[in-house]
Amino acid sequence: MAFVVKVPLNSRYSACKQRNNLLNPTFSELKVGKWGTRLNITAPIDRRFLVAIASNQVQSVEVAPTVEPKNVGIPIMVNGCTGKMGRSMLEAAISAWLNPVPVALGDRRKVLEFGGKLIEVYGPTDKESIISSALKDYPDLIVVDYTVPAAVNGNVELYCKYGVPFVLGTTGGDTELLYKTVDDSKVYAVISPQMGKQVVAFLAAMEIMAEQFPGAFSGYNLLVVESHQAGKLDISGTAKDVISCFQKLGVSFELEQVCFLQTHHCINMFFCLHLQDARI
Repeated sequence: MAFVVKVPLNSRYSACKQRNNLLNPTFSELKVGKWGTRLNITAPIDRRFLVAIASNQVQSVEVAPTVEPKNVGIPIMVNGCTGKMGRSMLEAAISAWLNPVPVALGDRRKVLEFGGKLIEVYGPTDKESIISSALKDYPDLIVVDYTVPAAVNGNVELYCKYGVPFVLGTTGGDTELLYKTVDDSKVYAVISPQMGKQVVAFLAAMEIMAEQFPGAFSGYNLLVVESHQAGKLDISGTAKDVISCFQKLGVSFELEQVCFLQTHHCINMFFCLHLQDARI
């Protein structure tokens, strides 16, 4: 039979890891007696540990940490975390051991709790000072933005001004100005109204088709029906991008023609396209 001794791990192990090979401790004494084998193992740090032994030749040492590991993940600021998408993003970040910073931007001042972390949300008047101070505390900060359409361009100008890389999932605003602001600043950014890879692939295929076959659907009528939760403020970016592609393909359609349904019971977006030859 063999005994396992748990050795407490303190913070000095990490600091001494390169200098002292703790995974290969020195066997300073080996005695074999009638009761079995006895080992004295000296670890090259101030504290001493005795690992004791067995009546056979099998020894096992298990290192047991006594302190919870610190969260050293990528620092992210989730702006718009009071909304459904922002809240889901923040919860996912915590689950993935990222490091959500304790401040965020929103529509007004409030304090929220996510997974045991307190996030203080600030309104539009404080946004520049919050970004500036957060960057000082977290130089590697990345921003994820799920705010509101009216705030998109102003927020992006702010991120670019301070050189903060960001992911923008918010739709709306002046798209051309948005792209120009990012291009001029050379800031790294991901701008997409849709984060599902299948839908992103579909949109990419639509853009290729619109570029290579302009006017191919000229003379067709288009019907777009979209359903969202009641809190959704505008037509989805997915719908806008698809409609834009069909316009390039020759379909006469405006955003005002979208049938936009809102319901308290809707969990996922429902998006329906119907094409019909106008001559039929």
